[in-house]
Amino acid sequence: MLTDRAQRTLDTIDGRTLEEMRALRDETERFLQRYRFGMDEVITKLSILRDEFSQAHSYNPIEHISSRVKSLDSVVDKMRRKGVEPTFDAIRETITDIAGVRVTCSFVSDAYRIAELLTAQEDVRVIRVKDYIAEPKANGYQSLHLIVEVPVFLSTGAHPVCVEVQIRTIAMDFWASLEHKIYYKYDRQVPGELLAQLTDAARTASELDARMEGLHRTVHGTPHARSAPNPV
Repeated sequence: MLTDRAQRTLDTIDGRTLEEMRALRDETERFLQRYRFGMDEVITKLSILRDEFSQAHSYNPIEHISSRVKSLDSVVDKMRRKGVEPTFDAIRETITDIAGVRVTCSFVSDAYRIAELLTAQEDVRVIRVKDYIAEPKANGYQSLHLIVEVPVFLSTGAHPVCVEVQIRTIAMDFWASLEHKIYYKYDRQVPGELLAQLTDAARTASELDARMEGLHRTVHGTPHARSAPNPV
């Protein structure tokens, strides 16, 4: 229900302006819908890989898959920070993380293996790779970030859509979740001592990953050496 003030404001808008507002709303919804479809395409590909591994290899390298599409407010905020022109084409070209998929794996080798298998598919185009596992951020953050482009087939034809895929281990994901909560609590003004402890915890998480993978290799053997995929 609209407030009286909102209703009075709405009553002052002429019919043509109201139609333009509705058209913009519908176009915005269609724009974001393509990203939801692109996200679903990537999730389907990952789910097939997970199920195939479980059936053929009696091993599942993927522990968990989560996803999100940025809200309109988040997209607008990023437009302003990056100075992006307020057009759908400019947003499409500049903001590549509107749709996001996060994959949690048991081991570092699994993260690279999933990235390699996903990007080897013919309809997946690699736009950008940031390997924060090989080169962690200064605060200790680790994750493999991929921007991939996948086709979304609609009644109007095929539409390429960018999706950000983050692949990390359980330990990396736990650390990143804690870091996010700390930065949120302190409104990004985190005390230096707490930052130092957070960075030290990242090193501990990395050591745990290495030890757990060592135990895994002792039981199952050493997987083939892998690295992050290269952008096309």
